[in-house]
Amino acid sequence: MRPFTNLIPFEEAKRILMENVKPIERVEEIDILHSLHRVLAEDVISPINVPPFSRAAEDGYAVRAQDTFGAGTYNPKELIIVEEINTGEFKEIEIKNGECVKISTGAILPKNADAVVRVEDTEEENGKIKVYRAVHPGFDVAPRGEDIKKGEKILEMGTFLTPPKIGSLAAIGISKVKVYSRPKVAILPSGDELQKPGEQLKPGKIYDVNTYTISSIVKENGGEPVLFSYVRDEKKDIERKLKEALKYDVVVFSGGSSVGDRDILIDVVSKYAKVLFHGVQIKPGKPTWCAVGEKLIFGMPGFPTSCLSDSYQFLAPAIRKMARLPPKEEKIVKAKMARRITSTLGRMQFFTVRIKDGYAYPVYKTSGAITSMAYSDGYIIIPANVDLVEKDEEVEVHLWSFEG
Repeated sequence: MRPFTNLIPFEEAKRILMENVKPIERVEEIDILHSLHRVLAEDVISPINVPPFSRAAEDGYAVRAQDTFGAGTYNPKELIIVEEINTGEFKEIEIKNGECVKISTGAILPKNADAVVRVEDTEEENGKIKVYRAVHPGFDVAPRGEDIKKGEKILEMGTFLTPPKIGSLAAIGISKVKVYSRPKVAILPSGDELQKPGEQLKPGKIYDVNTYTISSIVKENGGEPVLFSYVRDEKKDIERKLKEALKYDVVVFSGGSSVGDRDILIDVVSKYAKVLFHGVQIKPGKPTWCAVGEKLIFGMPGFPTSCLSDSYQFLAPAIRKMARLPPKEEKIVKAKMARRITSTLGRMQFFTVRIKDGYAYPVYKTSGAITSMAYSDGYIIIPANVDLVEKDEEVEVHLWSFEG
């Protein structure tokens, strides 16, 4: 057995990690239908005006505004209807003094028309209308280029694409866009005791949890998981799979991060990368390690709660930085502890809780219990120098964030 001899504080581990994370440089072109929550790798310049023509903003009649001047309830102006234009139609029409064109919302304005009289301000009879309200030039008209002008930069490189931004791409006729590639994350579960869910469980075996929780976190934070077969507890298999995994952007091992005499993973990784830290002053998740060489390599604890907690704390922000995504906005609420809890001095603890009626109820069981997180709403942070949180003490609950 080799005991941990140099645990480092959580914040220091996080700082060291993020200093060694480099954003992805690869670029790909994709259809805008698939561009949600991707990051632009180019400036987008509009090739057209939006709208591309002056158009009616309301149903009514396209007019020369001056022909309506003086109109009122008791002295309407009379205009002749010479044509009708519906949305999507194009007609070569030029109105003259005393004329108007019946027009639908969004339809192109005929020549010489500079305003639209609303239907409710008119009365139509025998091919003519009576206008009961004067309009000024530009009234209820959306002029050409009002929204976007040709040559205007509408989105900058590095923009995080949301539904409104994708809509602006569609508005200027762009169907494909260049974005930064998602980081590909190789996930290597380690341990001879693991079996896939769905298989008949054999004596001495357990179902693999970490592959699925890590994969979900990778997807949730803008990465693409690449699943590997189980790594056996022997150097040759570890080395062979590590070499293959280094083809990808990030490598994540789960299990084999502790210091038992069979945990040889860190020894093999040390041949290919510099270990940044091995052991963090946190609970759960003390055995976590990280190395950097040709690629970034993580070692997550084998216990499901430890692995999942550390994936949120270390892996998620690293992937988001690689994917050039904005950091997750942390949501914190205040609550009172429902009962007294104790912690371990010398290690910061992420203690999972469930919130009900303004109280935080402990959910944490053990590092091996996935329900410690599955049944929680979030966690409180107990500092390394605190070993007791009293009942009714106000705490800050960091809520899990499950949005992309």
